[in-house]
Parts: sequence; C-alpha cells; structure tokens
Amino acid sequence: MAKERLVVVGGDAAGMSAASQARRLKGPAELEITAFERGHFTSYSACGIPYWIGGQVTERDDLIARTPEEHRARDIDLRTRTEVLELDLAGRRVRARDLESGAESWTGYDKLVLATGARPVRPRLPGIGAHGVHGVQTLDDGQRLMATLERTSGRRAVVVGAGYIGVEMAEALLGRGFEVTVLHRGAQPMATLDPDMGGLVHSAMNAMGIRTVARAEVSGVLTDDAGAVRAVTTSDGGEYPADVVVLGIGVEPRTALARAAGLPLGLSGGLLTDLSMRVRDHEEVWAGGDCVEVLDLVAGRTRHIPLGTHANKHGQVIGSNVGGGYATFPGVVGTAVSKVCELEIARTGLRERDALEAGLRFVTATIRSTNTAGYYPGAAEMTVKVLAERRTGRLLGVQIVGGPGSAKRVDVAAVALTAGMTVDQVVSLDLGYAPPFSPVWDPVLVAARKAVSAVRAAGV
Repeated sequence: MAKERLVVVGGDAAGMSAASQARRLKGPAELEITAFERGHFTSYSACGIPYWIGGQVTERDDLIARTPEEHRARDIDLRTRTEVLELDLAGRRVRARDLESGAESWTGYDKLVLATGARPVRPRLPGIGAHGVHGVQTLDDGQRLMATLERTSGRRAVVVGAGYIGVEMAEALLGRGFEVTVLHRGAQPMATLDPDMGGLVHSAMNAMGIRTVARAEVSGVLTDDAGAVRAVTTSDGGEYPADVVVLGIGVEPRTALARAAGLPLGLSGGLLTDLSMRVRDHEEVWAGGDCVEVLDLVAGRTRHIPLGTHANKHGQVIGSNVGGGYATFPGVVGTAVSKVCELEIARTGLRERDALEAGLRFVTATIRSTNTAGYYPGAAEMTVKVLAERRTGRLLGVQIVGGPGSAKRVDVAAVALTAGMTVDQVVSLDLGYAPPFSPVWDPVLVAARKAVSAVRAAGV
C-alpha cells in the first residue's frame, strides 16, 4: 500500500498537535508528515509571552513544549523559516519558500492541515511601521519586543488596546519599570466584558499606576530622526510620549492562503469546519487553531475565539482523524481568564451585547462578595455578574472580576453552560466549602440565586 502524505501548514499548537497525534497513530512506513513553520520556534505557549516579558518566566525556552529537533526525532519533516505561499487544491500540493535562501518548491499531499493561526491587527496609520512598535502574537514577536526593551534607555510605554493582550502587556511593562499608558477605543477596558464589569478593571488599573485613556482613537505614530517611535497621537489631538509601543488591538484569522484557494470562510474571516475539524466541502483538508471559527454552544453560531486551549484540542481531533481514528470538537462556551497585577478577570458565555445580537431576552444579576469567608485573613473582594434567559432561566453567561482566587470560579459556570443548566440548577450545585476557599455560599451561587429572583420577577 502506498504511503500517505500529510502536509501541515503552521508549527504551533494546532499544527504540531495534529502532526504528533497522527504520528502516534501511524508510523513512518504508513504516513509521511511534512510541516511548514514561518518562524524559528514550534509548539510554544504564546499565552505565556507577557509573563516572560514581565519576568515571571525567566527563560524564553521555558515556553517551548517541543523544539523543532524533538519533532524531527519523531519522524516529522519540520521545515522552520519556511512560508507556504500557495495552496493548489486541485493538484494537492503547496508552494513554499525558504525564508533564508529564497528557494521555492512544491510539496504534494494526500491530506492537508491548515493551522496558520492569527495575526495582530495592525491599523494602517502613519508611522505604524516605526522601530519600537510591536505586535505580540508569536514567540518571534516576543523576541523582537524583548530586544527593544533591553536596548531602549527610555521608560515610557504605550499600549494600544485593552483586551487580554493589552492588559497583560500593561502589567508586564509596569513590572519592568516602565511608565505605562493604555489607549483604548471603548468606554471601558476589556470589551470581552460588559461595560459595568470593565469599569471595575479600569478603576483597578488606574490604582495600580497604569494610566488608561478611554475613547482614544489612535491616529498615528510620531518618530524621531532615526525612525524610532517617540509618541502616539490620537484623533482628538492627544499626544502620548513613548519609547516603545505594543499593539494589543486584537487579532484576526490568518487566512489569506485559504481565501485565495477558495476555501469557505465565516463572517470573521475564519475557516469553517465540521465537527471533525474538516474544512467544509473539502474531504482532504482540515483546519484548526486561531485560523478557524468555532461553534458557540450558547449562541448557536460560529465565532472566532482564538485561544490556545482550543487550538490544542483542535490539533488532537485533527490528528486522530487524519491518522485513521475518529474524534470531534463539539464547540465552546467562550471561557477566558486573565489578570492585571493582583486583579483577576474571567468570563464565559454571552455578554449582554452577545445575547441581544442572538435575539435572546434575558435578565442580569450582579453581586459583590469575597473570595474566602469574610472573616478569614486576606479576604479579597470579587464581583460576579450572571446573565440568564428571561423565560426559561437558562444560564447564558458569567463574568467575574476580583482579587486572587476569583477567576477560576468561572470554570463552574463553564460546565453549567456546557450542560445547558438553568440558574435554579446552578444554585443547587454542591460546591466545596471551607473558610480559606470560599464563603459558605460561594459567590457564583449567590449570583445565580439573585438571577433566579430576577427571572421570576420578569415573568414571561
């Protein structure tokens, strides 16, 4: 029997998880695996980059789970610093360029995995390409930012955007002794939260010494005579001095290759797949990671939710399927956690805006509590917000902002959302209790109980 050929485009979480799982199921005599990666690194934690920049992680290589050499030792032909330029779906081949030599070649495949990831949003503004302006999506990006931080003598940093990357990089730069200003377009930071919860983040960041500027529309980057950044300007005439700028505006799926090949894309530009992570209507093409849209189990539609947790699961599912097994990825509920200094931030399910866009009628309930028994030393405040469907009481979403020990409570809500539980059912959950860990009524249960009352008061 002829040996099958698997080509993987992208060498991080989804791509190399797929390649590794396929290799576990089929040996080199049955399956030839070739993987292409544009950067120098493979199988690393992009989510850990802010903590390496901030010094909590001391060595860059601590973020790397498996090096290119380790993948090659497992009979995977991994070609780093090689960019795929074209997909020939009819001919079942890809065209790639060696970024060091410039040489181009075609590689044939029987099965193709696209794991091209996402790229930082970089608006087309004057000066945006100046020295000292950085996006942070890959480990190569992090390496370039670290080099800038180590050579600059100035201590002024501007972060553009206040999503997960923005707030995490603000903390990292603050920890390195920079004066940090965060510019963001919204009324509050963390647009993944409702504005009332984002307001808590705003107040906490200001108290930490991070200057946050709301409704700031960046209009350009000013440079010095050497072409290095010296300030960021906004459309209202503001000018914010900077020795380094970090773009935390968000990311978008890196799907130019897929678009050019005519593969199906969703509203966000992410690839559309079935439950097996096979690209829709393309029998021998799979896709996973930050370049795809996934099913939101609460809203019932596909969304682009770029997270490493999803990417690794996608890779396992793809690798099982291309390796001759069977697996599916049913969808997500949109769970994410982050922190800025001591403030923990978590969300799962829908925000108010999401519920409105989905056509759902809902109620909300917000409570303030502590992460431990109130009398226990070191008790920290936390705020929990719950969304529930108005008629049924079905849990729709939970947001949490608070001190240490707050964020991971969101996992209880994530399980409840996945199970389709009502807030009545959440109140009845048998959660662990002891004064060092929780009040006798866990804050999630208190918020759910308040939501029950709101559902009953709203009626039909």
